Amino acid sequence: MPLRLPDKLPAIKMLEDENIFVIDETRGHSQDIRPLRVVILNLMPLKVTTETDLIRLLSNTPLQLDVTFMKLKSHTPKNTPVEHMRQFYISYDELKKRKFDGMIVTGAPVEEYAFEDVKYWKEIQEIFAWARTHVTSTLYICWAAQAALYEFHGINKTQLPKKTFGIFKQTINPQYENIPLFRGFDSTFNMPHSRHTGNTIADIEACSELSLLASSPITGPSIIMERDGREIYITGHMEYNPDTLDTEYRRDLGKRDDVELPVDYYIDDDPEKGPLVSWRAHANLFYHNWINYYVYQKTPYDLEKIC
Repeated sequence: MPLRLPDKLPAIKMLEDENIFVIDETRGHSQDIRPLRVVILNLMPLKVTTETDLIRLLSNTPLQLDVTFMKLKSHTPKNTPVEHMRQFYISYDELKKRKFDGMIVTGAPVEEYAFEDVKYWKEIQEIFAWARTHVTSTLYICWAAQAALYEFHGINKTQLPKKTFGIFKQTINPQYENIPLFRGFDSTFNMPHSRHTGNTIADIEACSELSLLASSPITGPSIIMERDGREIYITGHMEYNPDTLDTEYRRDLGKRDDVELPVDYYIDDDPEKGPLVSWRAHANLFYHNWINYYVYQKTPYDLEKIC
């Protein structure tokens, strides 16, 4: 089954060029089926890029998904045309009476601010609380994962000695190797990371409500879960496209004095040879498993029964 997306969303043409099957709302309404409803709170500056990255992964499922993009009332993006936001995004105020099968909250370029100093923090707090009773399963990515861990459990982020930047091998905690989220996984898998702050394994393990599913000695915790998958926290970026870290590296080179090559990313550590893509298979499998086992298998047919 395809994803059902807003008419004329730029990602539709991009993904059709990759032979990924998507349909717009007009065609989707003609199909007599109850699609899964997934809402994405996209806090990243380059909205279209993030939309496309996530939709590409969500398309790897036989289920029909109805994707809605949420925006904040308390923040106006600077890098996305106003018309794009007006046409494809719906404010939280308009959505808060609705319920959804799944939700994704992306990272945001505010990681070096204290949470309370982020200008839209109060609205984020309200959305996090709303998701716990209005969504069957929510994925929190990078900064959103740090923010939710802080909001729900008081676990604060720490400033890293240097930026964690590159592709890092993660090891699945043996006691969780057989859970549905990791069905088809190897014992280790690669995950892109790009952040200046993080959480410690000790802080996660000290919270009895959290399960540390996967981690790395370098990146710390990478996948954390609670409430049997109602919340899943990802500290890296499994959704990244092959060229994302390259774009970030070249953007910052010469502008800051702390820019290093992304770890284990370029072939022979040579930017001119391009990236060695080593995470996409597990990324697709992860999102497939999330949609199938933590959304589709658990969500009620009647969305109003979500609580």
